[in-house]
Amino acid sequence: MDTESQAPAKTVANAAAAQELRDAQDLAALGHDQALTRKFSLVSMLALAFCVLGTWSTFAQGLSSGLENGGPISILWGLVLVLVCNICIAVSLGEMCSSMPTALGQAYWVSRLLEGRRGGRLLSYTCAWINTFGWWTLTASQIAFMTDFILGMKILFDNSWADEVTGWMQFLVYLAVTALLTGVNLVACRRDAILPIFNNFVGVCFVGLFFVFMLAMLISVGTKDGLEFQPADFVFGAWLNQSGWPDGVTWFTGLVQAAYGLTAFDAAIHLAEEIPDPRTSIPRVLWLSVVLGALSGWIFMVSCLFSVQSLDDVLDPSTGLPFMDLVAQSVGLEGGAVLLALFIFNGLGQGVSVLTTASRMTWGFARDGGLPYSAYFSHVSPAWKVPARALYLQGVLIGLIGVLYTFADTVLEAILSVSTIALTISYALPILALTIAGRDKLPPGGTFKLGPKIGPVANYVSLVYCAVTTVFFFFPGAPDPGPADMNYAIAVFGIMVVVAGVFWLVRGRVEFLQVDDQDAIVVSRSVDGASLGSGHGTHGQDNDKALGK
Repeated sequence: MDTESQAPAKTVANAAAAQELRDAQDLAALGHDQALTRKFSLVSMLALAFCVLGTWSTFAQGLSSGLENGGPISILWGLVLVLVCNICIAVSLGEMCSSMPTALGQAYWVSRLLEGRRGGRLLSYTCAWINTFGWWTLTASQIAFMTDFILGMKILFDNSWADEVTGWMQFLVYLAVTALLTGVNLVACRRDAILPIFNNFVGVCFVGLFFVFMLAMLISVGTKDGLEFQPADFVFGAWLNQSGWPDGVTWFTGLVQAAYGLTAFDAAIHLAEEIPDPRTSIPRVLWLSVVLGALSGWIFMVSCLFSVQSLDDVLDPSTGLPFMDLVAQSVGLEGGAVLLALFIFNGLGQGVSVLTTASRMTWGFARDGGLPYSAYFSHVSPAWKVPARALYLQGVLIGLIGVLYTFADTVLEAILSVSTIALTISYALPILALTIAGRDKLPPGGTFKLGPKIGPVANYVSLVYCAVTTVFFFFPGAPDPGPADMNYAIAVFGIMVVVAGVFWLVRGRVEFLQVDDQDAIVVSRSVDGASLGSGHGTHGQDNDKALGK
């Protein structure tokens, strides 16, 4: 009986060991050793990706933006359009990740697909900088939102305190949140089970809060005297244009809210080296997270729109955060404060997941020679089992963004808003590379394939969407804006591209996806009896030869 009962467990263990060996071989073929443990399951990775998107909570944070730029029509039906386009992007990226599952993600795929073409490695380097910058600014935006919500809790009870919550106080809270999220990421990988369990917990709380907020608002409005629901023709068919732009332009600028709520699904891509069988798992996580995010966001926005009591108060909230005023009006001050406290607590948990992904992108970029002092920042701490130096680096850089709280809110807002633009461009570049190179250029081994009919359609829809939205997302909030109302995102993005160009000329063209002559020799070594290549791949060197360097 004992032998029979042990047989299934032994079979499972053997299957897991075989999968671990295959994953290590796949990673070695891409030029890297298995430096991080494969601690995530499909469920915990989906929980992380769903929380990083944070669609319904992101919509709550940016409620006024959607109402001013198209209103309910833009919020609800714009989301449907964005969903279709983002599914095309997700499956396009999923197909490439299935063929090349590596933490660097999009930038590596550009280099591999354009291998042998002039400028391929430069475009890959640019993509890596844009993607990394996008994740740094996305992390900063999550921290900034939580800073505003934390301080907004005081304003909710004392409106006269609004003038006090400026400058240095925001900066100190911002730094405290940055340090907290960095510290949690540092200690959570000491044991393999902790970070996945943490993400599962945050995911369950996030789903639970979704239902709690939605039901609390609807029940309160439906049962309290003096409160009433907005009519259905407002919720599903009202068009509001307070931007000053023509309706056509406003429609596209109004997509920013939906795009921001469905941006960052590439989180799973940058954690591909921390989950078994990423060729199969990551594509599933990508499209599932987009679908679940959009579904939850659409339902939540319907609930919010039905529960609006005073449109003027939501558009000009006393706390500066429309969602806080909406909850206080519908649920009540005390009950709303409890719900918002839970919202902040869960938002900090989401911030941990966002910062986790950003750190893996930073580490992957350093590992492939893209950052200054790459050898130092690509180190994985044997004690913490995490790229601790990459965590410290991005913590300092994200903290420096908070300095702008004390100087210029306009510039800070531009840096935070550029995250959506940067990530969108980082999605478009590998899809563009695939379109140029041809689908036969995809390395074999991928288990998720779109095929010759669906693949090109998804690729072209993705490119059109990325191109159109990127242009309109650079538009200012109103025509003929003054200096205070300008959209400085294009200036911030331009500075980032210039910085990337300088680093390329100084070190990147020599070090990025390059190896020393000694390291370029493929060294066979044994991992559990299987022959693997050296952890330093030769892909960068081959590409360099093709470029004539």
